[in-house]
Amino acid sequence: MNKIAITTGDPNGIGAEITIKALNKLKLDTDKVLLVSNRKILDFYGKLDKDYEIVEVPFEGEIRPGCVAAEAGEFSFRALKKVCEIKPKAIVTAPTAKNAMHMAGHIYNGQTEVLEHFLAHGNQHAEMLFVAKDFRVLLLTRHCALKDVNLTEEMLVKKISDLNLFFENVLKINNPKFALCGLNPHAGENGILGAEEIEVMQPAVEKLLKLGISVTRPLPSDTLFVKAGYAYNHGEKVPYDCYIAAYHDQGLIPIKTVAGDKTVNMTIGLDIIRTSPGHGTAFDIAGKNIADENGMIAAIEAVIS
Repeated sequence: MNKIAITTGDPNGIGAEITIKALNKLKLDTDKVLLVSNRKILDFYGKLDKDYEIVEVPFEGEIRPGCVAAEAGEFSFRALKKVCEIKPKAIVTAPTAKNAMHMAGHIYNGQTEVLEHFLAHGNQHAEMLFVAKDFRVLLLTRHCALKDVNLTEEMLVKKISDLNLFFENVLKINNPKFALCGLNPHAGENGILGAEEIEVMQPAVEKLLKLGISVTRPLPSDTLFVKAGYAYNHGEKVPYDCYIAAYHDQGLIPIKTVAGDKTVNMTIGLDIIRTSPGHGTAFDIAGKNIADENGMIAAIEAVIS
């Protein structure tokens, strides 16, 4: 299928609202977009200016803005499963609530893991790449407790090698330059504050360099991101093509602080690219028609051509 498919997320969150607002503002041709949702949900939150194709996902529950509910989690999961079955050109997902999906019996740490479950084959693994123009951050580990962050040399070599292929084959950026964030404060301070940089990260870097991949030694992330943020805010080229963060907040706090709602969550590593706004369901403002659609616009624009 040559359309992008958009899911509208949790029925009790802002997903349908921001999808409607984004599409009405973008005014895309109907032959470019497919909605995987439910007409009752869409009609509840607004009106589309164009007659986009809608693949109906059953939802018999009551729409209750701001509520965490099992039937909403079930709908969110079914929509993700359906969009994977359709196999569109690209996927854009509005925010879902993990706790609602858990209440419905679907125990995943997020939409990325659901998409990986249904789309991955062979040795594929979904990876989270956050993008704001030329400021990009890859997460080595995703939704796990900080105490469970476990980096291995093999992991780093595989993930960074795959990232390099994505840049060259999909983004068409030859010889991309990657900055590797150290796990520990000050990148371990030569082993004083932690040994992972010496025992795990640097050996991986040496293997990657032998493969012809341009990646730094493990560097203190605070300094790296200060320079990246300055360049982004002043319209200059960000020093590295991608910053590789050891764990979730190490990478997301700086890019979201700098780029805000322009940050797009991009799933790579599967046959189909998926994008999503960098924010959540915003249950506190759901149903009030005050949600900002700019994050959804950025997610759609990232895959529209």
